[in-house]
Amino acid sequence: MLEAFDLPYNTHLVGLYSGTMAADLAHIAPARTVPAMRTPQGGILTDSLAMAETLVEQHPDVPLLPHDPAARALARSMIAEMHSGFMALREACPNIITHVWEGFEPSQAVRKDLARIELFWTMAKERYGQDGPWLFGDYTLADVFYAPVACRMTTYQLPASKIAKNYIAAHLNDPHFLTWRKDALTETHDPYPYNFDLARKPWPVNGS
Repeated sequence: MLEAFDLPYNTHLVGLYSGTMAADLAHIAPARTVPAMRTPQGGILTDSLAMAETLVEQHPDVPLLPHDPAARALARSMIAEMHSGFMALREACPNIITHVWEGFEPSQAVRKDLARIELFWTMAKERYGQDGPWLFGDYTLADVFYAPVACRMTTYQLPASKIAKNYIAAHLNDPHFLTWRKDALTETHDPYPYNFDLARKPWPVNGS
């Protein structure tokens, strides 16, 4: 959210897998998970949706959401459903951006989540996003929230329509996404936190 819309920020990393996260977040209580954000006014935000709405409130001049009221309503609905839903996809497909798993078979519950996501993406693209690569043409908070979905669909080689594949490619080639992935590749974990009994293959080059 902050990087994509050129909003100033400082980053502090915490030990998500090393066991130090609680101590690392102690100075911004009541935060206990990541991401967490402290505003210049001293407010502590412990939830990504709360962060998004706060940024919309504090930066009315920044196009965080579509200007058109109907498009904005759809974007907000999509963001909220991504924020609180798609639990089968989340649980079966942890977000990994280092490699691709070969041979993953999605369950019916995961396929049901994917169908709902495809419905949202197709609706946004066909109604409002024909003038650009993103869901509503220009990049918005909806794209921020669906970037992890684009990751999961890539990592697990999940079925996707042509519209979805083009949208995923936009994420995989986005400079902010590439920076995020480059930073992730500098970290190693022993033991590795997400192991599947599957072969690995390299992450796609140039989003393909």
